[in-house]
Amino acid sequence: MNVIIGINAFHGDSSAAVLIDGRLVAAVEEERFNRVKHWAGFPAESIRWCLAQAGVGPGDIDHVAVSFDPKANWRVKASFALRNIVQAREYILARVKRQRKQLTLKQSMAEALGCPESAIRATFHSVEHHQAHVASGLPVSPFREAAVLSVDGMGDFVSTMMAGGEATKWNVYSKIYYPHSVGLFYSAITMYLGFNNYGDEYKVMGLAPYGKPRFVEQLRRMIPLTDDGFRLNLDYFLHHRAGIRMLWSGGAPSVSPFLSERLAAEMGPANLPRAQITGREEDIAASLQVVTEDTIMHLLGVLHRQCPSENLVMVGGVAMNSVANGKITARTPFKNVYIPPGAADNGGAFGSAYYVWHRVLGRSERFHLNHALWGPGVDDAECEAAIRAANLTVRRLSPEELIQTAVDTLCRGEILGWFQGRMEFGARALGSRSLLADPRRADIRDIVNLKIKFREKFRPFAPSILEEYTAEYFERNEPTPYMEKVFKIREEKRSQIPAVTHVDGTGRLQTVSKQTNPLYWELIEGFRRRTGIPLILNTSLNENEPIVNTPKEALSCFLRTRMDALALGPYWVVR
Repeated sequence: MNVIIGINAFHGDSSAAVLIDGRLVAAVEEERFNRVKHWAGFPAESIRWCLAQAGVGPGDIDHVAVSFDPKANWRVKASFALRNIVQAREYILARVKRQRKQLTLKQSMAEALGCPESAIRATFHSVEHHQAHVASGLPVSPFREAAVLSVDGMGDFVSTMMAGGEATKWNVYSKIYYPHSVGLFYSAITMYLGFNNYGDEYKVMGLAPYGKPRFVEQLRRMIPLTDDGFRLNLDYFLHHRAGIRMLWSGGAPSVSPFLSERLAAEMGPANLPRAQITGREEDIAASLQVVTEDTIMHLLGVLHRQCPSENLVMVGGVAMNSVANGKITARTPFKNVYIPPGAADNGGAFGSAYYVWHRVLGRSERFHLNHALWGPGVDDAECEAAIRAANLTVRRLSPEELIQTAVDTLCRGEILGWFQGRMEFGARALGSRSLLADPRRADIRDIVNLKIKFREKFRPFAPSILEEYTAEYFERNEPTPYMEKVFKIREEKRSQIPAVTHVDGTGRLQTVSKQTNPLYWELIEGFRRRTGIPLILNTSLNENEPIVNTPKEALSCFLRTRMDALALGPYWVVR
């Protein structure tokens, strides 16, 4: 038995995963345990849970892989530091600090597992950040060979990696180094719009359809395209001179703005955090999305010339831009696109583990990652204890009764919490830790946003659709199991499902398979038989917090919001 633990540590969305003989057994983000969104420390709870789920102990671990390597790209780092003397001291200190953390990984593992360091006999591996991204997608994809584009803010001094080849033996064709970065460009404008929390980029993506792209030319000057990709116009930025100031207080990341004064001089002052969103902000968001999409499509054109495959794997934080993802097959030569769950830094946990499995150990046995349900499951005893502690009276239902009662609830226009099976890995609820509603109700989006989620009114909701009916409701028929693509809803269907139709006539869909999530499929099928509509509204089961992990957290969310009912495993909870 070969046991590999992969971890994303000391970085946003800290996480852990475990492989046994090359098969993924468990994966989870640390935020689900400590309840701090995007937590950035060492994933101690995640490691403990993964090992317990796998049924192995510290002495059974053969390899530990971490998704950063301070020694990677050192020549480029050193050259940059010498050219930017103002930042050189901070850069050197940051690198030393990062290396020191790497040197204490074994100690951190031992503390997390409550054992002496001598009990851990594993070999430790540092995997370059974007190599971990590539390994989180290509070898677990359905493709024998593919091109890979890894794009994010920055990791190990690289923002973009173009790779491809055989699924377990890929080549790296080119890299784009810091300070040039699509991810940092998008983040900088996100903060300019007043969305200053770590990870707020998805809000801007949801805001963009409300605006008109009248600032495209101004934003294009910030990120001109080149024959090999792009370069930032650094006159608009500060990070290449002063660095990006990131704080990890309590493990919750925060990033300080890093635009120069030039953009404000050309387009006006930045919007203040939590200030009113006006037509100007909507138009800037729309322009940002256009420029980002054009940049991504240009990169894919460059990649296809390097690796002329029909198959594409997209990974990295920018691969979470589902609007751009939905346009790839229409705007590039690629015909098949795979984006794994946890395409962002959280996926570095299983990505670094698969890098060790395939590239260090040279193993050719592959594992197809075709669902995202790798977290903690539902425990009936834990459900019962949480229910007793909350002093609630509930009903225990058979699976058939559960589906029937849930469909009744949705058809009455009520909002249902759905806590079933193993928790999803990644940022999106996919029918295990979800809030569900009838997509036919035009008012349901405002109700959920304002009375349950307590979030911005412009935020859209996803349709979970039976995969068999995708072509009937969407203009493109592509597998989208992780809500990773946005497609146009067919015009004649939009009036039937207003709650999940965004202002531009699109939907960020999730295609649901009976094979990978049979209970959720049965629920949607029950709704289809009753209403003729093969999809339901789905959003995450939480309220300004990480997605709920335990029955106690699910009940707490239920009791403090205006949710109508909660299906907690086999238990039916109402007010």
